[in-house]
Amino acid sequence: MVASLGREGLEALNVAVSTRGHYNTAVPAHHECRLPLLDGAMSARIISVANQKGGVGKTATTTNLGASLYALGHRVLLVDMDPQGNLSASFCAREKPVSTIADALLDRKVSLPIVAVYARDLAVLDLVPTTVALAAAEAALMNKLGRELRLRDQLTSAADHYDFILIDTPPSLGLLTINSLVAAQLVLVPTEARFFSLQGLQMLQESIDEILYINPNLRILGIVLSKFDRRLREEQAVATYLREHWGDLVFETSVGTNSKILEAASAGVPLVELSGAQRAVETYQSLAKEVLARV
Repeated sequence: MVASLGREGLEALNVAVSTRGHYNTAVPAHHECRLPLLDGAMSARIISVANQKGGVGKTATTTNLGASLYALGHRVLLVDMDPQGNLSASFCAREKPVSTIADALLDRKVSLPIVAVYARDLAVLDLVPTTVALAAAEAALMNKLGRELRLRDQLTSAADHYDFILIDTPPSLGLLTINSLVAAQLVLVPTEARFFSLQGLQMLQESIDEILYINPNLRILGIVLSKFDRRLREEQAVATYLREHWGDLVFETSVGTNSKILEAASAGVPLVELSGAQRAVETYQSLAKEVLARV
């Protein structure tokens, strides 16, 4: 199911946060709402992978979920909206591109710089790369009219060519993340099963509530547990809390701690290209199938 956290969810979350380490495992009513029909003029499902907390696996999720959707035969575009450029590096985009997302955001006359990564039959996996120059572009956008809408306007022209557009976001609620949320129909939230991650979820919900004034159709697609270590009691408690409170909103698939995920990121390749990473690959394939079932 697709839902937002809502008032009851925030109140329950505040209880968990205030007790710090003592989790309320009472089961409140699940929040249910259905995803609105997508705009017929835009065929792609646009998913922002977001969490204001850093280090929760946003880039790994975007990279490997995108690769898994491609492997399942879909047309996928990945958009790197994080000035750190880790998503771009995940596909060996080490050479400085001629044009980046920064250029397209600053100048409406500049088309999205789309780089082909994989292609097989009708399936494609393309990338809109970035560099650290995006950080300066974010500051420059503050003086531009329609600054929150720049990415949405650019993706409108590309949406008909893809089934899925996944946007990797920076760990903050700056203008880049706002652009990503305004452009998206859905938000996928990677989170660690840690106490402070609960606070991150609350902050993200507050941000989404603000974005709804500009993008009233934005919905949370789901929450995925990332870097999940079942051996740790705290992580088990937080995972139980999340599943009991948000029910079906939490994906059944959780991404466990796996050295291959870090190794793939360091090598500049998705997991599917890394030897010995089959277990991690299967995890993201499972997540991709859940995503397909929800959209």
